[in-house]
Amino acid sequence: MQIVIVDYGSGNLHSAFQAFKKASLDFKVSPEIIVSNNLKIISNADRLVLPGVGSFSDCKRGLEAVPGLIDVLHDSVINKARPFLGICIGMQLMATNGFENEITTGFDWIAGSVERIKPNNNASPGGSGTRIPHMGWNCLNIFRSHPILESIDHNPFFYFVHSYHLKCKKRYQIIASVDYGEEIVSIVGHETFVGTQFHPEKSQKLGIKLLSNFMKWNP
Repeated sequence: MQIVIVDYGSGNLHSAFQAFKKASLDFKVSPEIIVSNNLKIISNADRLVLPGVGSFSDCKRGLEAVPGLIDVLHDSVINKARPFLGICIGMQLMATNGFENEITTGFDWIAGSVERIKPNNNASPGGSGTRIPHMGWNCLNIFRSHPILESIDHNPFFYFVHSYHLKCKKRYQIIASVDYGEEIVSIVGHETFVGTQFHPEKSQKLGIKLLSNFMKWNP
Protein backbone atom coordinates (compact mmCIF):
# COMPACT_ATOMS: atom_id res chain seq x y z
CA MET A 1 0.00 0.00 0.00
CA GLN A 2 1.30 3.44 -0.97
CA ILE A 3 0.22 6.53 0.93
CA VAL A 4 1.09 9.93 -0.55
CA ILE A 5 1.22 13.07 1.56
CA VAL A 6 0.63 15.83 -0.97
CA ASP A 7 3.37 18.47 -1.05
CA TYR A 8 2.10 21.83 -2.33
CA GLY A 9 4.27 24.09 -0.20
CA SER A 10 1.96 24.22 2.81
CA GLY A 11 1.64 21.86 5.72
CA ASN A 12 3.62 20.17 8.45
CA LEU A 13 5.07 17.69 5.99
CA HIS A 14 7.86 16.40 8.21
CA SER A 15 5.55 16.02 11.22
CA ALA A 16 2.89 14.31 9.11
CA PHE A 17 5.45 11.97 7.56
CA GLN A 18 6.90 10.99 10.94
CA ALA A 19 3.43 10.44 12.40
CA PHE A 20 2.42 8.15 9.53
CA LYS A 21 5.70 6.24 9.88
CA LYS A 22 4.85 5.62 13.55
CA ALA A 23 1.30 4.59 12.61
CA SER A 24 2.66 2.18 10.00
CA LEU A 25 4.33 0.15 12.76
CA ASP A 26 0.86 -1.22 13.46
CA PHE A 27 1.05 -3.23 10.21
CA LYS A 28 2.75 -6.55 9.51
CA VAL A 29 3.82 -5.15 6.14
CA SER A 30 4.50 -1.44 6.53
CA PRO A 31 2.79 0.83 3.99
CA GLU A 32 5.03 2.99 1.84
CA ILE A 33 4.79 6.64 2.94
CA ILE A 34 5.75 9.23 0.30
CA VAL A 35 5.77 13.02 0.33
CA SER A 36 5.34 14.24 -3.24
CA ASN A 37 3.88 16.76 -5.68
CA ASN A 38 4.45 14.46 -8.66
CA LEU A 39 1.11 14.08 -10.41
CA LYS A 40 1.78 10.53 -11.58
CA ILE A 41 2.72 9.38 -8.09
CA ILE A 42 -0.34 11.11 -6.61
CA SER A 43 -2.61 9.62 -9.26
CA ASN A 44 -1.33 6.10 -8.56
CA ALA A 45 -1.48 6.39 -4.76
CA ASP A 46 -3.66 4.00 -2.79
CA ARG A 47 -4.45 6.74 -0.25
CA LEU A 48 -3.97 10.48 -0.20
CA VAL A 49 -3.29 12.91 2.64
CA LEU A 50 -3.64 16.68 2.26
CA PRO A 51 -2.17 18.65 5.18
CA GLY A 52 -2.42 22.42 5.41
CA VAL A 53 -1.27 25.34 7.55
CA GLY A 54 -1.68 29.08 7.00
CA SER A 55 -4.76 30.52 5.34
CA PHE A 56 -7.44 28.97 3.14
CA SER A 57 -6.67 31.35 0.28
CA ASP A 58 -2.89 30.82 0.43
CA CYS A 59 -3.28 27.05 0.52
CA LYS A 60 -5.62 27.11 -2.47
CA ARG A 61 -3.08 29.22 -4.39
CA GLY A 62 -0.40 26.71 -3.41
CA LEU A 63 -2.44 23.91 -4.97
CA GLU A 64 -3.08 25.95 -8.10
CA ALA A 65 0.65 26.63 -8.43
CA VAL A 66 1.16 22.93 -9.21
CA PRO A 67 -0.46 22.63 -12.67
CA GLY A 68 -3.04 19.84 -12.80
CA LEU A 69 -2.83 18.99 -9.10
CA ILE A 70 -6.41 19.88 -8.19
CA ASP A 71 -7.73 17.91 -11.17
CA VAL A 72 -5.67 14.87 -10.18
CA LEU A 73 -6.93 15.07 -6.59
CA HIS A 74 -10.53 15.31 -7.79
CA ASP A 75 -10.08 12.39 -10.18
CA SER A 76 -8.40 10.20 -7.56
CA VAL A 77 -10.88 10.91 -4.77
CA ILE A 78 -14.19 11.44 -6.57
CA ASN A 79 -13.81 9.29 -9.68
CA LYS A 80 -11.41 6.56 -8.51
CA ALA A 81 -12.74 6.59 -4.91
CA ARG A 82 -9.30 6.55 -3.30
CA PRO A 83 -9.41 7.14 0.47
CA PHE A 84 -8.49 10.74 1.33
CA LEU A 85 -7.61 12.48 4.59
CA GLY A 86 -7.57 16.28 4.86
CA ILE A 87 -5.84 17.77 7.91
CA CYS A 88 -6.65 21.25 9.25
CA ILE A 89 -6.79 23.51 6.17
CA GLY A 90 -6.56 20.33 4.11
CA MET A 91 -9.98 19.56 5.57
CA GLN A 92 -11.25 23.11 5.08
CA LEU A 93 -10.36 22.98 1.38
CA MET A 94 -12.94 20.22 1.00
CA ALA A 95 -15.65 22.87 1.58
CA THR A 96 -17.54 24.86 -1.05
CA ASN A 97 -15.69 28.09 -0.28
CA GLY A 98 -13.66 29.95 2.32
CA PHE A 99 -13.87 33.52 3.63
CA GLU A 100 -10.36 33.96 5.02
CA ASN A 101 -8.79 37.15 3.59
CA GLU A 102 -11.00 36.85 0.49
CA ILE A 103 -13.71 34.61 -0.95
CA THR A 104 -11.98 31.52 -2.30
CA THR A 105 -13.57 28.46 -3.87
CA GLY A 106 -12.81 25.08 -2.37
CA PHE A 107 -13.22 21.55 -3.73
CA ASP A 108 -16.96 21.50 -2.91
CA TRP A 109 -16.79 17.91 -1.66
CA ILE A 110 -18.40 19.00 1.62
CA ALA A 111 -21.28 21.49 1.38
CA GLY A 112 -20.44 24.50 3.50
CA SER A 113 -18.20 27.50 4.01
CA VAL A 114 -15.12 28.21 6.10
CA GLU A 115 -15.71 31.22 8.35
CA ARG A 116 -13.94 32.95 11.22
CA ILE A 117 -14.61 31.62 14.72
CA LYS A 118 -16.64 34.17 16.65
CA PRO A 119 -14.55 35.56 19.52
CA ASN A 120 -16.07 35.94 22.96
CA ASN A 121 -15.60 39.44 24.41
CA ASN A 122 -15.32 37.91 27.87
CA ALA A 123 -12.06 36.28 26.89
CA SER A 124 -9.21 37.60 29.03
CA PRO A 125 -6.11 36.22 30.74
CA GLY A 126 -7.40 33.77 33.30
CA GLY A 127 -10.96 34.16 31.98
CA SER A 128 -13.31 31.57 30.57
CA GLY A 129 -14.08 33.16 27.20
CA THR A 130 -13.08 31.87 23.78
CA ARG A 131 -9.83 33.19 22.37
CA ILE A 132 -8.77 33.34 18.74
CA PRO A 133 -6.94 31.36 17.51
CA HIS A 134 -8.48 28.24 18.99
CA MET A 135 -5.31 26.59 20.24
CA GLY A 136 -4.79 23.59 22.48
CA TRP A 137 -6.43 20.34 23.48
CA ASN A 138 -10.19 19.90 23.17
CA CYS A 139 -12.59 17.04 23.76
CA LEU A 140 -14.53 15.74 20.77
CA ASN A 141 -18.28 15.26 20.77
CA ILE A 142 -18.74 12.24 18.50
CA PHE A 143 -22.03 12.13 16.62
CA ARG A 144 -21.62 8.93 14.66
CA SER A 145 -19.20 6.07 14.38
CA HIS A 146 -16.56 5.99 11.67
CA PRO A 147 -13.71 3.57 10.98
CA ILE A 148 -11.07 6.25 11.66
CA LEU A 149 -12.36 6.36 15.26
CA GLU A 150 -12.16 2.62 15.84
CA SER A 151 -10.84 1.77 19.34
CA ILE A 152 -10.73 5.46 20.24
CA ASP A 153 -12.68 6.16 23.42
CA HIS A 154 -15.75 8.39 23.33
CA ASN A 155 -15.00 12.09 24.02
CA PRO A 156 -11.26 11.88 23.23
CA PHE A 157 -8.90 14.89 23.30
CA PHE A 158 -7.08 16.15 20.19
CA TYR A 159 -4.87 19.16 19.47
CA PHE A 160 -6.22 22.20 17.58
CA VAL A 161 -4.64 25.34 16.11
CA HIS A 162 -6.97 27.46 13.92
CA SER A 163 -8.96 30.68 13.65
CA TYR A 164 -11.45 29.63 10.96
CA HIS A 165 -13.82 26.67 10.94
CA LEU A 166 -16.09 24.77 8.59
CA LYS A 167 -19.80 25.59 8.78
CA CYS A 168 -21.15 22.36 7.36
CA LYS A 169 -24.58 22.51 5.70
CA LYS A 170 -25.31 18.79 5.82
CA ARG A 171 -25.41 17.38 9.36
CA TYR A 172 -24.92 13.82 8.16
CA GLN A 173 -21.44 14.79 6.92
CA ILE A 174 -20.37 15.82 10.44
CA ILE A 175 -18.72 13.04 12.43
CA ALA A 176 -17.56 15.04 15.46
CA SER A 177 -17.35 18.55 16.85
CA VAL A 178 -15.99 20.46 19.83
CA ASP A 179 -17.61 23.18 21.90
CA TYR A 180 -15.68 26.44 21.71
CA GLY A 181 -18.13 29.26 22.20
CA GLU A 182 -20.04 27.72 19.30
CA GLU A 183 -20.03 24.34 17.63
CA ILE A 184 -16.72 23.77 15.86
CA VAL A 185 -16.86 20.96 13.31
CA SER A 186 -13.88 18.71 14.03
CA ILE A 187 -14.29 15.68 11.76
CA VAL A 188 -16.25 15.50 8.51
CA GLY A 189 -16.63 12.60 6.17
CA HIS A 190 -18.55 11.34 3.18
CA GLU A 191 -17.98 8.27 1.05
CA THR A 192 -14.19 7.88 0.61
CA PHE A 193 -13.02 11.21 2.02
CA VAL A 194 -12.63 12.38 5.59
CA GLY A 195 -11.12 15.43 7.23
CA THR A 196 -10.01 16.56 10.68
CA GLN A 197 -9.84 20.16 11.87
CA PHE A 198 -7.37 19.09 14.55
CA HIS A 199 -3.83 17.86 13.95
CA PRO A 200 -3.50 14.08 14.42
CA GLU A 201 0.27 14.40 13.98
CA LYS A 202 0.35 16.62 17.11
CA SER A 203 -2.16 14.59 19.12
CA GLN A 204 0.19 11.97 20.53
CA LYS A 205 -1.06 8.37 20.87
CA LEU A 206 -4.67 9.05 19.85
CA GLY A 207 -3.51 10.90 16.76
CA ILE A 208 -1.27 8.01 15.75
CA LYS A 209 -4.16 5.60 16.30
CA LEU A 210 -6.43 7.70 14.09
CA LEU A 211 -3.81 7.70 11.30
CA SER A 212 -3.45 3.94 11.64
CA ASN A 213 -7.22 3.59 11.37
CA PHE A 214 -7.20 5.73 8.22
CA MET A 215 -4.62 3.44 6.64
CA LYS A 216 -6.76 0.40 7.47
CA TRP A 217 -10.03 1.98 6.31
CA ASN A 218 -11.61 0.29 3.30
CA PRO A 219 -14.63 2.41 2.31
